[in-house]
Amino acid sequence: MAPSPPRLVASDIDGTLLDDDARITPRTAAVLKRITAEGTPVVLVTGRPIRWLKLVYDQLDAPLPAICANGAVVYDPHTDEVLRADPLAPELLAEVARRLRAEVPDISFAVEIVDSRQMRHESHYPLRWDADTDAIRAIESPEELLAVPAVKLLARAGEQDPDAFVALITGALAGLAEATHSSRSGLVEISAAGVTKAAGLAWYCARHGIDKRDVLAFGDMPNDVPMLTWAGRAVAVANAHPAVLEIADEVTAANTDDGVAAYLEKVFPAG
Repeated sequence: MAPSPPRLVASDIDGTLLDDDARITPRTAAVLKRITAEGTPVVLVTGRPIRWLKLVYDQLDAPLPAICANGAVVYDPHTDEVLRADPLAPELLAEVARRLRAEVPDISFAVEIVDSRQMRHESHYPLRWDADTDAIRAIESPEELLAVPAVKLLARAGEQDPDAFVALITGALAGLAEATHSSRSGLVEISAAGVTKAAGLAWYCARHGIDKRDVLAFGDMPNDVPMLTWAGRAVAVANAHPAVLEIADEVTAANTDDGVAAYLEKVFPAG
């Protein structure tokens, strides 16, 4: 017997839904539009901050609900409302920073604040992708970095093997907070303990009366692993990190070959 169609589709964005030029192809946009019109909700589940979603929404027929900052923020784009936020408190940020500075003397930090609408960073923290200067500012003192709740703490220490760097930071934190990565450049993303893509998606699904068994999820990087292991059906794109390929139920084509769209077209055939 064929499995019943999912009641909700959850997809990572970068490296999964987007191609390598950060584009949503017409094929992908069309299938997302069709299945949502037919009644199956689609949720974006991403490490991105809210301020980076416009680049995605501009390529879709209509904006989709988003779970941002690796599960710390649940966002309704239709009302521009944050439905839920689970930040690191200032005292927790201070202890995390203390431990990591002791373990990695040349580490540098940035924080996503105001539900990820703004970013603050140390002067020596390298900005690589975000040129939204109105929302981003270098701090004037170390205390400012830790002064307000942050939905994500970002850590860099030069060029690092991302898997090894996450392992080092995870060991130093010893359960105090979550550490993961979604890039190949040695950036570690730190959230409050228990805050993952799975936790954010579980909260969203509970709000809408959807069981995890009825969720179809797509991903490509280690920060997707909690979501993929939680969802009823987990699909990795072919370009995924080995940790994702290892735990996925199925593998679809790469992000550059419309892997998500190809899988959805089979699960939701056009009438």
